[in-house]
Amino acid sequence: MAHLNLRRAENVSGDFYVDTSCIDCDTCRWMAPQVFTEAGEQSAVYHQPANEAERLVALQALLACPTSSIGTIAKPQDIKVAQLSFPIPVEENVYDNGYHSENSYGAASYFIQLPEGNVLVDSPRFTPPLVKRLENMGGIHYMYLTHRDDVADHQKFAEHFKCSRILHRDDITDGTRDVEIQLTGTEPFELTPDLLIIPVPGHSKGHTVLLYKNKFLFTGDHLAWSDGLQQLIAFRDYCWYSYSEQIKSMRKLAHYSFQWVLPGHGRRYHADTYETMGQEMQKCLEWMESSER
Repeated sequence: MAHLNLRRAENVSGDFYVDTSCIDCDTCRWMAPQVFTEAGEQSAVYHQPANEAERLVALQALLACPTSSIGTIAKPQDIKVAQLSFPIPVEENVYDNGYHSENSYGAASYFIQLPEGNVLVDSPRFTPPLVKRLENMGGIHYMYLTHRDDVADHQKFAEHFKCSRILHRDDITDGTRDVEIQLTGTEPFELTPDLLIIPVPGHSKGHTVLLYKNKFLFTGDHLAWSDGLQQLIAFRDYCWYSYSEQIKSMRKLAHYSFQWVLPGHGRRYHADTYETMGQEMQKCLEWMESSER
């Protein structure tokens, strides 16, 4: 819960504010860029919502904030409207769960709604409004975890939904030793005809990505868009296993077809064509290789 007495001086006057507990995870800034901005290595409100659409995304960011660092002076009477808006549609049957967890440093998680069983991609916070919405959407059959960092409340989701968790064995820790499906090796694993798990060691030894319908790529901490560089990137400063291995993994990944990059950390990217995404992947590879020298 945000505290008004800790309201940052960088906020403009008005109802919404960010307090000093912000961890600079970037969640609010990409969810509601018309309201929040970066100021002094933390977020702040630079524009108060001026209409219903802006107010909705501001409330969504408030609910998604992993440290509850966003607050309002007046109690929001429309908070339930924002709660019911989650999971937020991305495209087709792919959704953004919101409700980011501090345990995953604010990483995003996703939900794929499928007739044969829904898939939760990485773990959001286990919070009643989201759990109820996921129940209404058919529950969870698989919980796919990209890597060891973004598992958050996986145990609570597994116990509640009785779903099977998937994680590569090289990323198993004490907290995930009971994961039901533990992948091995470096070969792709076909979960269903439309869901392919691709090992991409680098950020961590057992990092994998999930390719859905040759269109949506759920990338965890392997690949993301940088607004600052205006290109796809890998996080060299946050590479815990091997950057050279991550480059090799990225070369292999460049042979696959997709149009969406949906990361845990960093910004999303949507290419209008497969050709454009291919060009962006090559640019990313060249950037990674030059930064390694």
